[in-house]
Amino acid sequence: MLNLERLRTLDALARHGSVSGAAAGLHVTTSAVSQQMTKLEREVGQQLLAKNGRGVRLTDAGRLLADHAARILSQVELAQSDLEAQRGLAVGELRICAFPTAARGLFPTALVALRERHPGLRVTSRELEPAHGTAGVVRGDLDLAVVLDWYNKPFAVPEGLARASLLDDPADVLMPAGHRLADRDEVDLEELAGDAWVSWPEGEYCHDWLMYTLRAKGVEPRVSHCAAEHHTQLALVAAGLGVCVAPRLGRGAVPEGVRVVPVRKGVRRHVYAVWRADADRRPSIQAAVEALRAAGAAVG
Repeated sequence: MLNLERLRTLDALARHGSVSGAAAGLHVTTSAVSQQMTKLEREVGQQLLAKNGRGVRLTDAGRLLADHAARILSQVELAQSDLEAQRGLAVGELRICAFPTAARGLFPTALVALRERHPGLRVTSRELEPAHGTAGVVRGDLDLAVVLDWYNKPFAVPEGLARASLLDDPADVLMPAGHRLADRDEVDLEELAGDAWVSWPEGEYCHDWLMYTLRAKGVEPRVSHCAAEHHTQLALVAAGLGVCVAPRLGRGAVPEGVRVVPVRKGVRRHVYAVWRADADRRPSIQAAVEALRAAGAAVG
């Protein structure tokens, strides 16, 4: 009889396209992946992997079995969801992720609540940007991802995923205390046309949003500094090196020498959870969404 864990390894190899990718998705070592595949080849009596340069590729037999493995694992997951729903208990393992400020702002409160209310549920969490988080959910490496979009730039959610809104997260402009607009109650983004900007790294969703938003207002932004962490961005602002847009979720204390000025017409992110639609009946998914919403209400 085919071993389910070895089929899961083969499925991960087919989805990720490499031994290292499969190992990362399964949270095991590359040697563990290789060992599982060697055992599976011995089990089926056929070669499933062939060398391809420095990597590997699936043979015809490997692709055939991988197609079956994907269907088998999907049915197993559906069976587990139905059993969990029938019991009405949030139990087993739940793998979740969130973008950095949501992980910092929501996970501590939400995960403690889940541990207290559902002691039979084992939650593991990771910090991932929205695109990587949703890809992990689609592949089956994760059960739920906390993602975001901006009020004027929706994030494309892949087909087959369900979603639930968690909170709206306002953002402000942060500027040095000596800035000419630091004493204002509100500011328009256009008023900062000549300023140096501190932004997220190029290619990240929030960086693309900032460029899109400023250019839509007729401002060609002069980005002088990029940093992934909000704390680094705020330190650069405190040093007088530029201004930035900073959402409130997970922001923490603002350094001395930085002023927070709301945007006149409001700038906000929509934060929500996504999961595979075929897992919609799982009590653990619903329990996680409820805990994340409560955490959002607490910080809101």
